[in-house]
Amino acid sequence: MTSKVDRRSDERPRNEAPLTLDEPAAKILGFWDQSAFWGNLGVSLLAFSGAYTVLAPNADGVPTLPIMAGIVAMAVGTVLGGLMLGLAAVPGARTGQPAMVLLRGLFGARLSYAPTVLNIAQLVGWGTFELIVIADAARELWDGVPRWSYVIAAGAITTVLTVWPLGSVRLLRRYVTVAVVIALVYFYVQLLREPLPDLTDGSWGGFWLGADAALAVSISWVPVAADYTRHSRTERAAFGAAAVGYSVTQIVAYVLGLLALAIVAGDTTKVFDPFLNVTLGVVFFAIFVLREADQSFADTYSTAVSIQNLVPRADRRVLSVALGVLVTVLALALDIGDYAGFLSLIGSVFVPMLGVLAADFFLGRRRRADGWDVSRAAPSRWGMIAAWAAGFVVYQLINPGTVGWWADFWADVQDALHFAPHTWMSASVLSFLAAGLAALLVGRLTGK
Repeated sequence: MTSKVDRRSDERPRNEAPLTLDEPAAKILGFWDQSAFWGNLGVSLLAFSGAYTVLAPNADGVPTLPIMAGIVAMAVGTVLGGLMLGLAAVPGARTGQPAMVLLRGLFGARLSYAPTVLNIAQLVGWGTFELIVIADAARELWDGVPRWSYVIAAGAITTVLTVWPLGSVRLLRRYVTVAVVIALVYFYVQLLREPLPDLTDGSWGGFWLGADAALAVSISWVPVAADYTRHSRTERAAFGAAAVGYSVTQIVAYVLGLLALAIVAGDTTKVFDPFLNVTLGVVFFAIFVLREADQSFADTYSTAVSIQNLVPRADRRVLSVALGVLVTVLALALDIGDYAGFLSLIGSVFVPMLGVLAADFFLGRRRRADGWDVSRAAPSRWGMIAAWAAGFVVYQLINPGTVGWWADFWADVQDALHFAPHTWMSASVLSFLAAGLAALLVGRLTGK
């Protein structure tokens, strides 16, 4: 007799993602497929509109770093973040499991539900934010259509891409990547012809705050990396495509965004103007607007896969459609504003989590793939939760972020401990190392 799982497997094309966690992942993505995917994620409208975050803005939103310091900080943060992204990509390729399922081996099946719920919440937020960004950018091109029309159109495209995720990745490689590269080259030529102010005037005191802001953007993809690299043909392709493909394009996009910001004298409300005011600017900027849908696609698909860690037999197509509708409705109703604060909170959670995962997966006693228990009976590992918490505390002590009550709480903790962070301290790097070392210590002491 044919089981429900077998019938579902027959319904799914063999070159597509599995419908449930009961089915094996198709190993069909090569280096160039994945490079195109990560490279396109690196070129985001947020890199233009959010470029000011790498200039370490103060509490009043005024940048404290000069443009050149911001470029260097962004490059350093992006390279470090790219390497972390590459590390997060390898376990998926080795085990064939998505990101949140991998956490069963790290924390235990039941304890993995906590970061899974957190990941679902932040991915729904990112998906909603992306639809808002797409709609606002589309209105910059042509405001003759109501904003809600753009939101619904972006939501529909996102949902279609999410239903056929691997086909969407291959589509990016064949067509979208070429168009994006042409648009980038064109805008670089045009913007470099514009008169620029002095890019070096100012202090480099907030360098690591800027680097952490750029690193946080890369880290925001760490909790979903394995959702795609589990389909990679090799571990080397997974690491290289994620680390290099994403880093190169994010640096290119952020430098372009910072140049645009310099042209408009730091006015973040006009950061798109230098793109739209040049000859054919509207045409090439439209490529960026359409391409932004791969960001919302990645967020929505990974939300569906994350939910499957909680409900393994849920059909991802049903989840994808439901989530597509959800983020569209939220984008119609909400106005997400605190971008820098949002990035800071995401980084503070997932940077130390990656430190624990990397240390335990690559250096721990269960580092062989067959020793990584991803079953629903995986035992709880409270020691790894403690290591994660230690890294999280280190991050908050150094950089508590800008979200009012949260930052005030950690400022009080700093005062109680008589701790004052120095400008050379990177919250991301130090929390990653602290969490990783704590995980190795826990592993040695407990033998687990």
